[in-house]
Amino acid sequence: MLTEDTLRGVVVPVVTPFDRSGELDIRSFEELIRRLVGKGIHGLIVNGTIGESPVLESREFEILIAAARQAIAATRAIPLIVGTGASNTSATVKRTAQAKSLGAHAALVATPNFHFPSQQAVIRHFQALAEADLPIILCDPPHRAGVALDLETVKVIMEMEHVIGLKEGTGHIRRMFRLARSMTKPVLCGEDELFFASLCCGAKGGIVASANLDSEQFVQVYELFRAGKIDDSNQLFRQLLPLVQFLFSEPTPAPLKWLLTQRGYIRSDRLRLPMTMVSCEASRNHTRLFQGSMWK
Repeated sequence: MLTEDTLRGVVVPVVTPFDRSGELDIRSFEELIRRLVGKGIHGLIVNGTIGESPVLESREFEILIAAARQAIAATRAIPLIVGTGASNTSATVKRTAQAKSLGAHAALVATPNFHFPSQQAVIRHFQALAEADLPIILCDPPHRAGVALDLETVKVIMEMEHVIGLKEGTGHIRRMFRLARSMTKPVLCGEDELFFASLCCGAKGGIVASANLDSEQFVQVYELFRAGKIDDSNQLFRQLLPLVQFLFSEPTPAPLKWLLTQRGYIRSDRLRLPMTMVSCEASRNHTRLFQGSMWK
């Protein structure tokens, strides 16, 4: 199992490749994971929002976890984290327990969406997850969940024994500073553009969707920072910023899947509705990103 002592570094929420007919492309998925693991990342997330979790079926959930476990085992051992959040508590508990039975080392769980629960209701939601008996990483993305968590609510949830860390996804660097300095459990950056700044604030790493690409460089940003080479870390991250900004220039993971396809890492940039593929204008404007040596 993943613990608060080992939750750190560059954790990558992997995309879910589909073929041109919209079915799972397991071959691309496995190849992508083997490549990521081989680049030195510190953890992998399957079935996150970058992986289009809302449009995946239960059968596909099981297939993806099994394939990820096999692909990781073929390369080197890293933690497998599974996104298990649902819009109701019962479904979240069941899916988290299922993830454990399928071999997950931890679950990433966001505030339930759609219902706009109270702060106390969110606390009770995470209390209920103790039943699943799997380490939980709290994900706080108010722009996706529609609910902003108070700092006191985050503190209460983080004190739960089965909760091992936080993905801070509000995008507010002052909040990151306060959380990273006050929490005894690890806080990870959940906004790619703030990855370096979050390390400076005390974050233990980041859940970095952009690291599906140029994984080695993102890992190096983290390792340089840990080694005290702050300026070198900052300089390298500044070189990565144009990539990060492009990948979030349109609704994710459309730009990410497009660029992964352009580089030959997956076979199609197909998404499932209501998500649509990257616009022609965006692809034309950013073709230069994979032509230069930095983007190979």
